[in-house]
Amino acid sequence: MDRAGANELLDRLHQAQNAFYAGGESATVEELLASTITWTVPGQSPIAGTYRGIAEVLDYFRRRRELAAGTFRLIRRDVLVGEGDRIAALTDGVARIGGTERSWSTVGLYDIEAGHITACRLIPFDQAEFDAIWSGGQA
Repeated sequence: MDRAGANELLDRLHQAQNAFYAGGESATVEELLASTITWTVPGQSPIAGTYRGIAEVLDYFRRRRELAAGTFRLIRRDVLVGEGDRIAALTDGVARIGGTERSWSTVGLYDIEAGHITACRLIPFDQAEFDAIWSGGQA
């Protein structure tokens, strides 16, 4: 996948996710995910785990929406592409969690097949801070 295609796909994904996190429907997000999607979130927070299939991934997204009370937003910073159908996206997140405005950065490693995301592996820049944020506390 070339850089322009990767940017377009991730912009569509983040726009759909941001709309969903703000209380919107899941249909636009679902259109971008393969039925066999696997989404992996490391750590010890309430959102950590490996989610398989669209239903589990959407449940994970709903959990983030609930924990952030509809305030969660993703901001794409940069995209790295190479040979094949794998994308690395540098993304910031911001949300009000536990009454405090928080922000963090991750790398998302995405596998793409036929224009659909088949896998995502999140890698927080600071795992302890990421866990504390999604646990409602301070790092």
